[in-house]
Amino acid sequence: MSVELPFAPVDTIIRRNAGDLRVSAEAAEELARRIQEHGAALAAEAAERATDDGRKTLMASDFPEGADATRDGLELPIAPVDRIARLDIDDRYRVSMDARVALAAVLEAYADRVAAAAAVLARHAARRTVKAEDVETYYELQRYF
Repeated sequence: MSVELPFAPVDTIIRRNAGDLRVSAEAAEELARRIQEHGAALAAEAAERATDDGRKTLMASDFPEGADATRDGLELPIAPVDRIARLDIDDRYRVSMDARVALAAVLEAYADRVAAAAAVLARHAARRTVKAEDVETYYELQRYF
């Protein structure tokens, strides 16, 4: 599976949570891959809600945590988030612009949580660089964060 998200915005998200730590390119790539997996799963759940409501269009309300989001201040670009939303849903569904923005906001908040935890793990390992292994370790220890 190719990664739809560009790594630069994901790198920015990690850096804003890492403080004075450096960030490896592999860490940004790993987090982008995990964001994509999470976003595709959220969109599939949203498609089920839309179907239950008799709709073919995903709406912002299908992503409750980001329903009130605006484009302002979002780091993740909307076009790749739209492609992520369509990865695991049928072609008969449409994704409204508000739903794209809501999903981007949810994914950015998710990325912030993972990045902050990865930075804690890098510091705990007495390293000055957040690495892909820190992101991977977060998922192994996720229930403790």
